[in-house]
Order: sequence, then C-alpha cells, then structure tokens
Amino acid sequence: MKIVIGVVVGGAAGFLLGHFSRCAGGGCPLAGNPYVSTVVGAVIGGLVAGGI
Repeated sequence: MKIVIGVVVGGAAGFLLGHFSRCAGGGCPLAGNPYVSTVVGAVIGGLVAGGI
C-alpha cells in the first residue's frame, strides 16, 4: 500500500511540475512535457516509498 501511495503522490507531483514549469524553447524534456514528468515522478515516488 505504501508503494501505491508513493506512486500516486509522485505522479501528481510530477504532473504539477510538468504543467507549471513550462520551458519556452523545449530544452527541458522533463519539465516541458507533463506526461513524461508524471511517469518519472510516479517511478521516483514508488522507489522512495518502497525504500529503494
């Protein structure tokens, strides 16, 4: 259950990062696309919640 919560919280944080931190020139692949940042945030949240 901890891992699921970590994935959800990480995904939400990643989406917010990607949505509100837009790069004008497209030079930031993580912050420039909310879908990519959601996946990366979910993976990191799951790893942190699971204790890596």
